[in-house]
Amino acid sequence: MTLSEFENGYWYATELKEFGDQLGIPAAKRLRKDELEKAIIEFIKSGKVQSPTKRSLSKSGIKDIEKGLILTLPVVNYTSNKETKDFIVSEARKLVPNLKRKSGARYRLNRWREEQLTKGNRITYRDLVNEYVRLNQTEEQFKRIPHGRYIYFMADFLANEKDATRTKAIQAWKQLKKMDIPKTYLAWSKAR
Repeated sequence: MTLSEFENGYWYATELKEFGDQLGIPAAKRLRKDELEKAIIEFIKSGKVQSPTKRSLSKSGIKDIEKGLILTLPVVNYTSNKETKDFIVSEARKLVPNLKRKSGARYRLNRWREEQLTKGNRITYRDLVNEYVRLNQTEEQFKRIPHGRYIYFMADFLANEKDATRTKAIQAWKQLKKMDIPKTYLAWSKAR
């Protein structure tokens, strides 16, 4: 497979995990989609298998949630589930009662948490709550993440197509997935 073929394809996380596992990418089954794409692209370019992340992928010990979530609890063995998310939102609303959820804030909170822990910074659930509040109160738009193809295609389609509907956007996305071009609205609109 060439780099262009890989980048112009649309790969589900399960497919990437299987491909990464076949290539021998360490802990491929525990990597995020963006991390797998990065590792596979590096392999296609260099022929070398490299770990795409510095974060710890092995979790051992008692999960934080089993200890009981409180603001002073250090983040050690985080569990991304409804209970944890509800705790963060509930505590954030105690600080800012009318806090509105900003699209992308939760994703960026998770990346911030991973970055802090990878750097060896000791953080607590209070730090997570404060960062969540900050992210949701940010006025400017978040920068686009490199692997949000579907999300960005949908947003761009709905913003730029005359009489656009969600149904039409999904149909266009399905067409684009089959095409050997970048998975962007711009590429799709030029190709049709």
